[in-house]
Amino acid sequence: MKKFFAILLALLMALSVAACSSSPAEEPAASEPTEAPATEAPSEEPAAEEPAAEEPAAEEPASADGTYEIALVTDVGNIDDKSFNQGSWEGVVEYAEANGITYSYYRPSEDSTEARIESIETAIDKGAKVIVMPGYLFGEAILTIQAEYPEVMFLGIDMGLADVPEPTSNVALITYQEEQAGYLAGYAAVQDGYRQLGFLGGIDVPAVIRYGYGFLQGANAAAVELGVADEVSVKYWYSGSFTPNDEIKTKMSGWYTEGTEVVFSCGGAIYLSAVGAAQEANAKVIGVDVDQSAESELIITSAMKELKNSVVMALTSLYDNGGTWPAEYAGTEQKLGAAQDCVGLPTAEGSWRLNNYTIEQYNELYAKVKSGEITISNDTENAPAVEIAVDYQND
Repeated sequence: MKKFFAILLALLMALSVAACSSSPAEEPAASEPTEAPATEAPSEEPAAEEPAAEEPAAEEPASADGTYEIALVTDVGNIDDKSFNQGSWEGVVEYAEANGITYSYYRPSEDSTEARIESIETAIDKGAKVIVMPGYLFGEAILTIQAEYPEVMFLGIDMGLADVPEPTSNVALITYQEEQAGYLAGYAAVQDGYRQLGFLGGIDVPAVIRYGYGFLQGANAAAVELGVADEVSVKYWYSGSFTPNDEIKTKMSGWYTEGTEVVFSCGGAIYLSAVGAAQEANAKVIGVDVDQSAESELIITSAMKELKNSVVMALTSLYDNGGTWPAEYAGTEQKLGAAQDCVGLPTAEGSWRLNNYTIEQYNELYAKVKSGEITISNDTENAPAVEIAVDYQND
């Protein structure tokens, strides 16, 4: 009998321990923005569907008073997105560290104007005097808050007057000459020997259209120069999304099956769908916005916006002017391109995967675009007149 009660008591104790260990952990409030100062680990876990925030170097000292002078508020995604957030963040880090200025990034809790404003105001509460915002989705947020915080300097990356029609003097907007980057990519692809090309656009906003029409102009210029205009063709399609999905992958698989050799994927993360299709077809992809060569061996080059350079240039002008925007930035839109070394193809070792077209030849072409000897149309209303065959598949 004593043995029975001993066994019973042991079972009851085990059940009690198991019940305690299975209690759910308390989740952070979903409505609060994730913020991660560059000198501290993030205070909250990011949303499950997005990549975790990159933690700063442990050796960086924390801000003495808990404030951060330069802040970046992320668009959809995080600072390791291999796109706008990451490129802009790298510019913030480079300038701030070179000049001994505290810096931080803040991540909205959701994809909405209200959440972006909440994160911007959190950054201001924590001492931000300069706020960098990558992506046109911040346009409405800037219009809402620009007059409320006249002492705060706002920098909109890839935002123009179409997104912020009446910027105040504490707002600087930067857009890019995407047609130049697209031209360089199209020219390089044809010079390298590709004859059946594709352009996969995301949503047909002006920046994407400029990339695409520039790509056609560059491919055409190379084809005419080589005397192969009758051999070069381009399939052209806007997917209507910046998110990878099965429809895009199926479409790209069809293109590759029909003979397309390389696709210029232009629209955020949709390159993942293009790469997935290219892997199955042993074909190639051209990346966009940043050097995407690390994402896949199949990415032969990328039509880039030099986001880091743009942010460093803007912050340098700001601080050289005593902490307010100089006339060329204040309440205006800067359109950056080759003349400012703010668009181009990556030439670093490992990024250049073109076999016949050389870096030396590319540099010669770039110099002509930079000087204005080669001009590229930025018209987004009318497709460029070209001699190569273009199959517009949204018509």
